[in-house]
Amino acid sequence: MKLKCIIIDDEPVARKVLQEFIEEVDFLELSGQAENALRATALLENKDIDIIFLDINMPKLSGIDFLKNSNFTSQVIMTTAYADHAVEAFGLSVLDYLVKPISFARFVKACNRAKEIIEKKDTATLRRDEYFFIKCDNVIEKILYDDLLYAEAMLNYVMLHTTSRRRIVYVTIKGLEQQLPPDTFIKVHKSFIVNINKIQAIEGNILSIGTAKIAISQNLKEKVIGEVVKDKMIKR
Repeated sequence: MKLKCIIIDDEPVARKVLQEFIEEVDFLELSGQAENALRATALLENKDIDIIFLDINMPKLSGIDFLKNSNFTSQVIMTTAYADHAVEAFGLSVLDYLVKPISFARFVKACNRAKEIIEKKDTATLRRDEYFFIKCDNVIEKILYDDLLYAEAMLNYVMLHTTSRRRIVYVTIKGLEQQLPPDTFIKVHKSFIVNINKIQAIEGNILSIGTAKIAISQNLKEKVIGEVVKDKMIKR
């Protein structure tokens, strides 16, 4: 599957670098470029765009203001020379925030994340059930997604922590992550997947779910906060 991309950046050199990067990734396809956000509107109206590479500091309309006034469903990867807009950008549900000069390795990492999310969403749209089944102690048991607080990797099995009790399921944490709805569950640590709707607070790198305190991996912190907070943060 090819993911259709557009580049929105007022710098010709920056557009050229991103174009060359896109051409090197086999699952990406460049569908258009725009030197400012206003001219990008037509590209979004006429094509089904999967990923937008968006600059922040542009004439007439900044990338941040463009996001605030748009309702597209594309994954947005910010590409900017300014690191100090990251918190605001993640508050607008951007997928990733790349600071120029962007390395190809960092670019590929962001694109792989976009591919994973898009593929999971495509799978999730086909699954409208509110529950799943596990086999525990030779009993097949129904688990409601809304009852699952978090999952914890324990050697060769996973412990499911629900609102009523704990269940053991013999599956890897990676295998479980691939089968849970990505709009509800997020991996916050190599050993933990949590229900976004059950998170009560985030303090530093510790999130609270009921009486449990779960550490967020440093390399996942920005992604986790972005997914949890999204556009629900009350602003001054």
